[in-house]
Amino acid sequence: MSQGPLMPKATAVWLVENTSLAFEQIADFCKLHPLEVKGIADGEVAAGIKGLDPITTGQLTRDEIEKAQKSPNYRLKVAVSKVKLPEVKRTTKGPRYTPLSRRQDRPNAILWLLRNHPELKDAQIIRLVGTTKSTIQQIRERTHWNSGSLQPMDPVTLGLCTQIDLDFEVQRAAKDRPAAVAGEAGASLLPAEVSTAEPEAEYDERRPAGREDRLDADSVFAKLKGMRRTDEDDDEEA
Repeated sequence: MSQGPLMPKATAVWLVENTSLAFEQIADFCKLHPLEVKGIADGEVAAGIKGLDPITTGQLTRDEIEKAQKSPNYRLKVAVSKVKLPEVKRTTKGPRYTPLSRRQDRPNAILWLLRNHPELKDAQIIRLVGTTKSTIQQIRERTHWNSGSLQPMDPVTLGLCTQIDLDFEVQRAAKDRPAAVAGEAGASLLPAEVSTAEPEAEYDERRPAGREDRLDADSVFAKLKGMRRTDEDDDEEA
């Protein structure tokens, strides 16, 4: 997959305004959707974005644009830069940098993390939202100067961190968390064979074994004898 321009939407705005390239050609070069390029041409997308000349920035040549305008099926290719910039290594040490416009939302994000992911350590929260340990402690103990107005808000929604970074820290905290003890898990459901079994008859130690069976048998024979005597009396009266 070829690399796109540095500022794709600004480059697309310039190409729409200054060339006769097809929407598909501009979308392929800028790594955008053709409908998004059409929206730029209609003024519905990228309103207020100033076009960036890819020829001046060395990302396209004029000959490449002219070749693409003559052939609608031709795909633009990014010009190879003659100047090689050193690769920027991402440093993970220290807290994450937070833009000034987002710093006021950090206490709300910290409150959200403390409520929804209490397993996270302070160092992990610092890496996610770029705060300090004292601020986390104040929010946890509700001694922060603005505790009454804080509302828990997802740091991903606020743009303070990415969902990938949040999931990584949560999974890392879950691995470090000790396994739950069986006794702390609380009450559990009984097995099906126990809950569906018929209740057993209560056993009385004072009652002799088999007495109830004998009483039942005697009562049955007594009823039969009574029925037999009644039948004999009826025959004698007849």
